[in-house]
Amino acid sequence: MKIPQMIAAELRRLTSTRMSILALVALLAVPIVYGGLYLWANQDPYGNLSHVPVALVVDDRGAQINGEQRNLGDEAADQLLDSDTFEWHRVDADQATTGLERGDFDFIVTLPADFSDAVASLSSDSPRQASIELRTNDANNYLASTIGSQAVARIQESVAKKVTDEAGLTLLDALHTIRMNLVDATTGATQLVDGLGTAKSGSSQLASGSAQLADGTAQLSSGAAQLADGTAQLRDGSARVADGAQQVAGGVDRIDAAARQVGSIAGDAAAQLPQARADIAKALADAGLTQAQIDQILSRLDPVGDRLQAANTRVQDTVQQINTLDDGARQVASGSAQVASGASTAADGASALANGAASAATGAAQLRDGASQLDSGLGQLSDGATKLRDGLASGVQQIPDSDDRTRQAQADTISDPVNVGSSSITKAQNYGAGLAPFFAALAGWIGIYALFLIVKPVSKRAVTALRSPFRVTLAGWLTPAGLGAVQMVGLFTILAFALQFSFANPWAALGILIFASATYAAIVLALNVWLGSVGQFLGLVLMVLQLVTAGGTFPWQTLPGPLAALHHVLPMGYVVDAMRQVMYGGDISRVGTDLVVLGTWLVGGVLLAAIGVTRMTHHRTLRDLQPSLIG
Repeated sequence: MKIPQMIAAELRRLTSTRMSILALVALLAVPIVYGGLYLWANQDPYGNLSHVPVALVVDDRGAQINGEQRNLGDEAADQLLDSDTFEWHRVDADQATTGLERGDFDFIVTLPADFSDAVASLSSDSPRQASIELRTNDANNYLASTIGSQAVARIQESVAKKVTDEAGLTLLDALHTIRMNLVDATTGATQLVDGLGTAKSGSSQLASGSAQLADGTAQLSSGAAQLADGTAQLRDGSARVADGAQQVAGGVDRIDAAARQVGSIAGDAAAQLPQARADIAKALADAGLTQAQIDQILSRLDPVGDRLQAANTRVQDTVQQINTLDDGARQVASGSAQVASGASTAADGASALANGAASAATGAAQLRDGASQLDSGLGQLSDGATKLRDGLASGVQQIPDSDDRTRQAQADTISDPVNVGSSSITKAQNYGAGLAPFFAALAGWIGIYALFLIVKPVSKRAVTALRSPFRVTLAGWLTPAGLGAVQMVGLFTILAFALQFSFANPWAALGILIFASATYAAIVLALNVWLGSVGQFLGLVLMVLQLVTAGGTFPWQTLPGPLAALHHVLPMGYVVDAMRQVMYGGDISRVGTDLVVLGTWLVGGVLLAAIGVTRMTHHRTLRDLQPSLIG
């Protein structure tokens, strides 16, 4: 009997009765139903979250934020109710709790009473975080907790963006105001520097002048002291002069009195001289002298009279002079007294002047020292003002000069500073398409496993009759492999047309599914040949192991160590990887490695089955001819 005849005989057996046909069709439909229904159910779950009922409880009382009464809880609730993220229901706390317990809501999101107040505290001395409360009930759905956490994260992100945007805009406006004030301060500092420069110049002149003043007042003080000494001597001398003048005036008075007497006598004598001449002439005449004798005698006396007249004139002149001298002496005495009094006053004034000059010298010295300190202080102040001006100018340069539109754009960027730009070398169409490689590979194993419930691994009669183990093995493998190919064509049709998953390389994907099904058939065949019903059971165990190690959902790197090691050995992980490459348009070179591994399993399974069949040809017993418990 040849291989096609053995395959045809097995197919006739499988279709010999109506129930056999129904059983075969049902088993052929197992991977189609399993893979198709599961992937249909999970085709786009995230796109249907708007049908998930969620309770929203808003207890927020509101608060003053940036001088305005706000209720961020109501604002967030309005945004959520207008969105299609979930089926939001705004209810009170009691309704939400009751609905969560009864399963009317998958989870509850609560914005507490101090929600806005906590946000407002960000600008206070005691900031605290605002809280959003999430309540779940795993008795409704365990994944609702994960979904709820994502929902709360979105709300948190939305509120944080809103608050940060407003806070950032307020901060930028404040910085702009600070910049304007700094500009004004810089202008004022520039004027201050200029004014201090002028003041410094004046203080330098003041310091120089005060130094000269100090020198001058020191000289003045010295001169005033000498003047005080001189005026004191003058006072003493003028006092002595006044005393002498008084004495002189007294003596002159006495001389004047004597002179007056002498003048009076001389005047009287001069006045009596003509009468005396006449009396002498008469006496001489009476004496009998002749006129000639009388004239002769009188001529001798006349010079005396002339001299007497001259002496009287000189005496009178002298008396007149003495009178004048007396008046002058009196004036000198009076003037000297006044001089003495003035000298005394001058001495007192000179002493006061000396004292004042000394005080002025001390004050001028203090003024000089103060002016010097002022000049030094103004220099330091000018340096500080210059640094202040330069610092303010530098601060102005560091704060950007922006308009309202720019500040709004900056605030938007601050509230959402990172734009996640995602790109992918390959990309699955949706969630269902992302799971398709794994569940298609798993469905192929389930389909082959189910077929071996009715397909006999090998024909024991053929083994007995033909004595050709390899041909019997090939026939035993090709029958389920062919039926598995029918299963994979049906599954691929559902994926490509009913679920409309896109395939970058559709024919390659179909070929990999058929090749994987054939590999699975070889493995299960070998298990059945060697272990019979136990091998059939081990096929189920092997499916479970591959279910968790294939890396179809979470990355295989997250598996525990022993299971991660199995990922590199068992075939289903390589089927998943090859399907991802051809379905999403990935690295086709990786497919070659995957097919080599699958081919190794296929060849190994067939050879192992052939060895088992060979053993059966050499060690046949009546027990081998009995039907198996399974199959």
